[in-house]
Amino acid sequence: MIEIQKYNQLGQADHGWLKARHHFSFADYYNPDRMGFGTLRVINDDIIQAGTGFGTHPHRNMEIITYVRKGAISHKDNQGNQGRTEAGDVQVMSAGSGIFHSEYNLENEDTSLYQIWIEPNQLGVKPRWDAHSFPQSTTKDELTLLVSGKQDAPLFIYQDADIYAGKLTAGSLINHPLKHQAYLLVSAGEIKIDDLKASKGDGAQITGQSSVSIKATSEAEVLLLDVPLN
Repeated sequence: MIEIQKYNQLGQADHGWLKARHHFSFADYYNPDRMGFGTLRVINDDIIQAGTGFGTHPHRNMEIITYVRKGAISHKDNQGNQGRTEAGDVQVMSAGSGIFHSEYNLENEDTSLYQIWIEPNQLGVKPRWDAHSFPQSTTKDELTLLVSGKQDAPLFIYQDADIYAGKLTAGSLINHPLKHQAYLLVSAGEIKIDDLKASKGDGAQITGQSSVSIKATSEAEVLLLDVPLN
């Protein structure tokens, strides 16, 4: 079963320096029917104004993944980690027993990104942060694994979840196997998910399927999160 979440129906927040769309309940946006998707708790589609950002604040017992779509974000935390993650790259933070961090857009352009929270399968772990640069080439026959609970993945998280991405040329088709249930984000362009249309900014919940067909009807970019129920 596939359920499309249209961009214009997502939760909204406009703080001036930050414009956000919420796929699930977050902060001042509350929808009892949109409290998460299995272990996936948050997907925020954020646009952060140049020269602004999130001041130092705490997190605990959450896997926080940031996928940068345009511009860059600069991270700093009280564990001594700091780094700059730019478009097409990903950073992960295991908040574990507790961490304080800040994230700023220090660029001269707006930064757009997905911020994703996944509930961990281990509590109280030592906090950690990591980032990885990924190839920007077009996907040919399969999506690229970015983040996983497997120790040999490019970026590791404490959960049996997998996050994939791909840039697709118009007319290309990918049949992607699913381990659990999936949430698919359309970062750019237009696609068909099985027989359903989805456009930039849309999301799609995919349940009860062992695979999903992704066909690009224009040049497109997608992010797929395969996450456990609990």
